Amino acid sequence: MAVNYSAKEEADGHPSGGVGVPGGGAVGGSGGAVKTRKPDNTAFKQQRLPAWQPILTAGTVLPAFFIIGLIFIPIGIGIFVTSNNIREYEIDYTGTEPSSPCNKCLNVSWDSTPPCTCTINFTLEHSFESNVFMYYGLSNFYQNHRRYVKSRDDSQLNGDNSSLLNPSKECEPYRTNEDKPIAPCGAIANSMFNDTLELYRIDNETRVLVPLIKKGIAWWTDKNVKFRNPTGDGNNLTALFQGTTKPVNWPKPVYMLDSEPDNNGFINEDFIVWMRTAALPTFRKLYRLIERKNNLQPTLQAGKYSLDITYNYPVHSFDGRKRMILSTISWMGGKNPFLGIAYITVGSICFFLGVVLLIIHHKYGNRNTSADIPN
Repeated sequence: MAVNYSAKEEADGHPSGGVGVPGGGAVGGSGGAVKTRKPDNTAFKQQRLPAWQPILTAGTVLPAFFIIGLIFIPIGIGIFVTSNNIREYEIDYTGTEPSSPCNKCLNVSWDSTPPCTCTINFTLEHSFESNVFMYYGLSNFYQNHRRYVKSRDDSQLNGDNSSLLNPSKECEPYRTNEDKPIAPCGAIANSMFNDTLELYRIDNETRVLVPLIKKGIAWWTDKNVKFRNPTGDGNNLTALFQGTTKPVNWPKPVYMLDSEPDNNGFINEDFIVWMRTAALPTFRKLYRLIERKNNLQPTLQAGKYSLDITYNYPVHSFDGRKRMILSTISWMGGKNPFLGIAYITVGSICFFLGVVLLIIHHKYGNRNTSADIPN
């Protein structure tokens, strides 16, 4: 069927049924409303709102640089000095060196029977005055791997009975063993640090055991909120965990981690500390506390000590290293000189820039910049 257009319609490029407009709208032949993409005529949509723009002048910039420098440098010096006043002593007991007493334990496995033990003697040149924190440190251990971090069941760890017998699939391949659910499940729990460290002070060739406190090392919220044993008879953890099995690498089940009921099962503080994963491959975790008993005597006197190690945790297969760290703390936490250095660096740079800009402003600020045009 043929359709005839008028000459004007052919010139315009469209029939008389409607006239096209930008933006996809059309003015219909029947008098329809015109569609447009133009924003509403308001101060916000037309960008007519009042604005404030600072004008940077020498009178505002130079004082700002000097003030930042004069504030940051003293703060940095204070933090740096405080960090340096913290006592810290570190022992690497991996045993990779042939002369190390722990070299015989280097290739130990998870299920070595009997466990390998070694003793390292050391000397503290300076006394540790305040409370002392004992840490264990691991290197080249990537607790920040995505699949490793996800390999846990928080509902199970929070005492949910249904999750205890039916763990999350995120725990694979450490979800079940011999057709029994693993408690606690997942790769994080399966790789829990299990070396035993004991500290002795040598006094006149006699070894005196230094008491180590195993409670109070975990976060309060973790101990009382995030981790809970299954509901039921709290005094009979064997019955509560009936029908489950221990993680593959553990020598004993979770309800035998400690003899004290308030530090056993999922609320064992060593277990809770390990389950808080580290962000970097070299890290330390709190192991024990050494409290100061007498205000007139330091917590650890300068002198000879020995560290007895039950070497259970294998690290040689992935070129890892193990350390024991003794440290005091201050109001800003443990020893960390980076924050003080950062404050000093930023303050020094600002003060230096302030001096440079002041010289430039003094030398060139009053110069007439208008060029004289010769006749």
